Amino acid sequence: MSGSSLDGLDIAYVHLQETGGKWSVEIQYATCLPYSHEWQEKLRSAIHLTALDYMLLHADYGHFIGQAVNQFIETHGLWHKVDMIASHGHTTFHLPLRSMTGQLGDGAAIAAETGLPVISDLRALDLAFGGQGAPIVPIGEKLLWKEYGYLLNLGGIANISFRHEEHYYAYDICPANRILNMLVKDLGWQMDENGALAATGKTDQTLLSRLEQLDYYGMPYPKSLSNDFGTDVVYPLIKGQRLSVADALHTFVDHIALQLEKEVLHINSRHQVEIAGQSMLITGGGALNGFLISRIREKLEPMGITVVVPDRQLVEFKEAVVMALIGVLRWREEYNVLSSVTGARRDSIGGAMWLGTEA
Repeated sequence: MSGSSLDGLDIAYVHLQETGGKWSVEIQYATCLPYSHEWQEKLRSAIHLTALDYMLLHADYGHFIGQAVNQFIETHGLWHKVDMIASHGHTTFHLPLRSMTGQLGDGAAIAAETGLPVISDLRALDLAFGGQGAPIVPIGEKLLWKEYGYLLNLGGIANISFRHEEHYYAYDICPANRILNMLVKDLGWQMDENGALAATGKTDQTLLSRLEQLDYYGMPYPKSLSNDFGTDVVYPLIKGQRLSVADALHTFVDHIALQLEKEVLHINSRHQVEIAGQSMLITGGGALNGFLISRIREKLEPMGITVVVPDRQLVEFKEAVVMALIGVLRWREEYNVLSSVTGARRDSIGGAMWLGTEA
């Protein structure tokens, strides 16, 4: 899969096992293939292409993914060991109110390059059933990490999942890494390593207040964000304040932590979820940002929530692992998208299947 932070293509080879209704997972190999500057720009600007050029990119990117998978298989000696590929692709358009989402990466091209079964278009059916098509990761959290009351992914967008009785709910909270990375781009940096520069700044209360007033934060869930909320709304708002990079980073980190605190309190009041004694698993690239995690701990631990950052492999590849699980469930014709999360009329078995194998 490819996340909105545009750091690269995540590829994971995992073993999944189900015994008596209980699932387990083991990550065998995983890597993030960094994008070249050319691919970053192609994916970043895809929403501005003509329909024809967009579809050409869709095909080209599918072949790129297939070739990357072949190289991964070669590197790790996995020929004749891979049962299937589950590909999320790279999200461009996401308009749930119009029942549409778009992920680049043609599944047919991946199947043709690899000669393997491919499952793609993982979100489309949920949208057709009236859902948000996002988040789709909670099926993995339900089956693989049930011991956590809350799960937070800090990717390009921050999203939260939580369990209430036997139901799972999840939604996007706010932009995250995509904005932090954009703010340091003028310095020639890919990221603010460990949040070191952000830690030297200070909070600008005017900017923080303006961010808090954005309409999305007052909407009830289920809800989800597209990348352009961050790039076209949040980023220009921050730049308009003309702050130092350190102060802009510091303020936005505080915004993420504050939004998370507000959402946890809202979840508690809406569902009467007992906060004290709960644990929150945090993954995604933002989990490696020590300053951001420290701010989150300051907000949550006084409420009785234990913040857990797992080993680096799970931090970086949890979502890729869940895409594999979604693919396996699709292959088994079992529900792999939860309507309690997305707001769809029913659970669904999402994903288009492309048989690249010979008959």
